[in-house]
Amino acid sequence: MAGIEEVAKLAGVSTATVSRALSGRGHVSPTSKAKVEEAAARLGYVVSSNASSLASGRTRNIGVVIPFLNRWFFSSVLEGAQQALLRHGYDLTLYNLSGDGRERESVFEHFLLRQRVDAVIAVSLELTEPEVRRLHHLGKPLVGVGGPIPGVRTLTIDDVAVARLATEHLLGLGHRRIAHIGGDLEFDLDFHLPTNRRLGYEAALRDAGVDVEPRFFAPADFTIRGGYHAAKQLLGVPHERPTAIFAASDEMAIGTILAARDLGMSVPRDVSVIGIDDHDLADFFGLTTVAQFPRVQGEQAVEVLMDELEPGGDAPEPEATPLPYDLRVRSSTARPAE
Repeated sequence: MAGIEEVAKLAGVSTATVSRALSGRGHVSPTSKAKVEEAAARLGYVVSSNASSLASGRTRNIGVVIPFLNRWFFSSVLEGAQQALLRHGYDLTLYNLSGDGRERESVFEHFLLRQRVDAVIAVSLELTEPEVRRLHHLGKPLVGVGGPIPGVRTLTIDDVAVARLATEHLLGLGHRRIAHIGGDLEFDLDFHLPTNRRLGYEAALRDAGVDVEPRFFAPADFTIRGGYHAAKQLLGVPHERPTAIFAASDEMAIGTILAARDLGMSVPRDVSVIGIDDHDLADFFGLTTVAQFPRVQGEQAVEVLMDELEPGGDAPEPEATPLPYDLRVRSSTARPAE
């Protein structure tokens, strides 16, 4: 196999230029980069990852830690991160914590500390002070996605404001009997997402002069099946059933639409439904939702890391950067029937 010297000679550049052009680290003019890539292709030269790691002290591998893999939101964040890492020439190692609870200890006390990754992205995980301290002690840059973490650069979503916006949309249409399908205590863990979304819902009702009624709350597990069963309980009552339902995720909102149809109800004529996420299926179901752009969240997390990992990069100050969200009105919400 040809070596870097042969590539440099054929391209008419230095070996340092070849290294920068093929590794993606450092500035190389477009003309030189093209010459190097053409020479490497003609000679069949492939950069040795082991040699590159030894030379730079880097593995060009980023660890991404997520609590669930089989949920659309988390897989979408992961997809956005992976695409951004590929563009920067980095690999991704996934750590999925959706087992019996012991994985988290193994990941943060062993796997991430074995020098296998250059940096870590933690998605929807409220890291403890010891977890953060271990990673910082080893000089591994860390970015959190989902909520504030002391001493860590994080990308945060304001779940109270997101839920308030969804509820205010229903109030603005004239609904007053608005039910909420949220998470049960099992899911009220890191960053307390279910609680915060319920708080936003209740705050919007109170500000509009609407009483918060416990009978209009149903817990579920953030799945279509869970939303379906919760909606059956809310809509199955013969009197004073809600005219609108705010579900804390699009998957639960989709389950709500399916439950309403199975009960012989029409959406939105008999009940309006709104969710949060802008799931890939939201448009298919005509679901009004508050989009929170999970793929963009993954991409942004990578860009924050690159600021520190790439040559000349400075470590950003630990702070919470707010993430965008946007109301997407579709056909699942309308004014209540007279």
